[in-house]
Amino acid sequence: MTMPVRARGLTKRYGDLAALDSLDLELERGEIFGLIGPNGAGKTTTMRLLLDIIRPSSGDVQVLGQDPRAGSAELRRRIGYLPGELHLEGRANGRSLLSHFARISGPVAPGAIELLAKRLGVDLDKPVRKLSKGNKQKVGLIQAFMHQPELLVLDEPTGGLDPLVQQEFMALIEEASKNGQTVLLSSHVLSEIERSADRVGVLHHGKLVRLGALSDLRLDRRRHVKATLRASRSDFEERTKELRTSDLRIEDIPGQGDSLLRLTATTDDVDPVIKLLAGFEVNDLIVSEPVLEDTVLALYRDRPDDDRAAETRPEAIDREARHDA
Repeated sequence: MTMPVRARGLTKRYGDLAALDSLDLELERGEIFGLIGPNGAGKTTTMRLLLDIIRPSSGDVQVLGQDPRAGSAELRRRIGYLPGELHLEGRANGRSLLSHFARISGPVAPGAIELLAKRLGVDLDKPVRKLSKGNKQKVGLIQAFMHQPELLVLDEPTGGLDPLVQQEFMALIEEASKNGQTVLLSSHVLSEIERSADRVGVLHHGKLVRLGALSDLRLDRRRHVKATLRASRSDFEERTKELRTSDLRIEDIPGQGDSLLRLTATTDDVDPVIKLLAGFEVNDLIVSEPVLEDTVLALYRDRPDDDRAAETRPEAIDREARHDA
């Protein structure tokens, strides 16, 4: 079976700056794959290379079994794309604009546009220039989904959407996955990636620094513990001398009369922490897993970068990419 996306050593350089550096990536049919990383990490560059909006400096890429550089209009009809910066202007209303896109993108089932508009809650009879940012984004999502493409490439797809519409978007990509469509999306909203993605790739200054299932990225053994308890600091510290955790802090809560302490800990084993707390009056206790954001930030902290490069990289890539596109 042909892989929807296959990249080997995919690289894009702007002078001495590598917007994307030797990317190896394979996506499976029906997979929801999330690309995460800060501005300038290479997410949009990756998507533009897959769609032949920009050309690679080196490396090989196959999209739906074809080289996108040699792909015809027929290949593009098999892809649904939502750019990160969507510009919809003009006097045409949403319905007319989507009808125009339908003639370009290929067969659209009768009623598909209207059904998507109803699900996303957008009025297609208004001129697109009068639509809010969120409603323009909805029109962009409709044009990406309406022809049921084999591959969906969605760059920051929920920007400007309210929480209820974001939930509907999640339902759409889950339905697409069950239908055998492959979804590649980038997002700064890491909770979206946690909820929807089968696998995640973490990009950092053009390099893929982590790739895998969410269960691997979440570092499941670590737990965050927060507790409020009544105890004297000296008594509590005496009992914690032999407690082994990666990080444990206590602080006094002033103005509470009897001694009231706040404990925070990060540990691979919560059992000894819970047993320690059992010897005291506990007013509040929260034990939680680290969210994906914690893992991503830790990855970045583990890879110090040249300060000047970190400051100039996003702007330099954006400036050069506009010329390239």
